[in-house]
Amino acid sequence: QVQLVESGGGLVQPGESLRLSCAASGFTLDYYAIGWFRQAPRKEREGVSCINNSDGSTYYADSVKDRFTISRDNAKNTVYLQMNSLKPEDTAVYYCAAVMPRGYWSPLGAYEYDYWGQGTQVTVSS
Repeated sequence: QVQLVESGGGLVQPGESLRLSCAASGFTLDYYAIGWFRQAPRKEREGVSCINNSDGSTYYADSVKDRFTISRDNAKNTVYLQMNSLKPEDTAVYYCAAVMPRGYWSPLGAYEYDYWGQGTQVTVSS
């Protein structure tokens, strides 16, 4: 049974950091891409970052480039999202998702992904 479990969310002040974890079970990451998405109240879900474990390529939304870093630990079957210099506009529920990419695909497109975690809340507020 494929399962993704996010953790690491919380309440932080602007400028602080958080590290989110996405622990996968029921499959190995080797041939999958793991994406991080977020959804704020009354907004559409948006792609934040992705790592394609088959070739190590990474992708970032412009809004988080140079602040967020995605990484993986294959031994732990876990993907991380290190979020630095957090801003109030980063406040959202963050989800991780998995897909086995085939052919042309959009790494930050939510519609591409087959498996989703339950989400973890990130709140950035002073």
